[in-house]
This record gives sequence, C-alpha cells and structure tokens, in this order.
Amino acid sequence: MHKPHILIVEDEDVTRFNLRNLFEAEGYQVAEAIDGDSMERALKNNQINLVIMDINLPGKNGLLLARELTRNKDLGLIFLTGRDSDIDKILGLEIGADDYLTKPFNPRELTIRARNILNRMTPSNLEKRLDIISFNQWSLDGNSRKMTTPDGREISIPRGEYRALRLLIENVGQIVTRQQLIKEMTGRDLRTNDRTVDVTIRRLRKHFESVESSPELINTIHGEGYRFIGQID
Repeated sequence: MHKPHILIVEDEDVTRFNLRNLFEAEGYQVAEAIDGDSMERALKNNQINLVIMDINLPGKNGLLLARELTRNKDLGLIFLTGRDSDIDKILGLEIGADDYLTKPFNPRELTIRARNILNRMTPSNLEKRLDIISFNQWSLDGNSRKMTTPDGREISIPRGEYRALRLLIENVGQIVTRQQLIKEMTGRDLRTNDRTVDVTIRRLRKHFESVESSPELINTIHGEGYRFIGQID
C-alpha cells in the first residue's frame, strides 16, 4: 500500500528535524525543504500528498509559495505559523490552505489534522463518479472541482470550498451549522474564534458575486450557520 508522502517546508533545523521524526514515527514518507527553491525540487522529485509549511521562510514567504501550491487540487496544505495573527490565518485560508496551526503546537494535534486532510483527499464515491450539479445557471463539477459560471467561465476552487458548497447544496433550504461545515471540510471540530468556515463562505460568495446577474445563493443564519437557497436544476 502506498504510504502518504509529506513535505516539511521549514527553515528552522530543530523544528524540521522534530517534524520529520514525528511523521516518520507515524509511518509516513517524509521529504524536507528549507525555502521555495528546495520545495520546488522536492515536489518535482517526489509524489507529495501533503505540504506542512512555515509562513516565515527566507526568500518567498509561505503565503506567496502557497499561491503556487494550491493550483494543484491533489495536494493538501497545512500552515504552521509562529504569529498568532488573524490576518495570517485568514490570508492562508483565502489562498486555499486546508488548515493552519500556530506554534508552539501539540504534535498529536498536528498528526491528527494531517491524517484528516489526507483521508479527505481520497475521493469519496460521490467524487469519483461524474458529479455535475447545476443550479441557477451555474454548475459544480465534482471530478475537477470547478464551477462554471452562467457566462461559461471555469473557476477552480480549493477542496475546502468544494466540500462546503456541496454540503450546502445537498441540504438546500436547510440550515447547515458551522460545526457541520468545519467537520466536512477538515474533519475536526469547530474551535473558539475559528474563522475557517466564515472565510470559506466569503470566498464562495465572491465567486458568485463575480457574475453581476447572479442572485444571492447562500444566506447567513446568525447564531446558527448558513443555508443554500439556490434552485437546483
């Protein structure tokens, strides 16, 4: 059986060494990089499934590098940051990272989050088959994770956005809680002051708002969650 391959992108030697030992002890293959150039070489020479990356790196920082990584829909990404800043977290999520963790972190929590993301990268039966959902002249393709706009443009969306939108559509007209959404997107429970769901919904709304004639499709139900109110074709 193929062991998932994790790439650690971290310029601090002790942290990188500890992360490598942590994931090798869990049975994963592990590659290392210290900056953007060595990351690109590692990605080229290995079949990487998940990148765990520090934001503060020499040269291009993690946020800039992530813009390139998230174009690959089969590659998971977790940010590690020493700055407990909402701005860093929100930017990382908006770029398309699957999750983030602040330093110092609990090693067990990191391995659980990594496993949850890797498990969700294995296509479900729903995602394996040709799964095209049409609504309000839009369509959502489960194979490519692309949305097609009413005017024919294709928009690639990250895994978390796809899973959140699919869950909302499957429960059209019903309230989907933030806890249900975070569980579907990342496999973990909602934490206090966690903005992951809100950022994801905001990004989905921006896609819809890019078409001037598109109606409001996602309602906010204050104190409860969100509801999809589109018309399924």
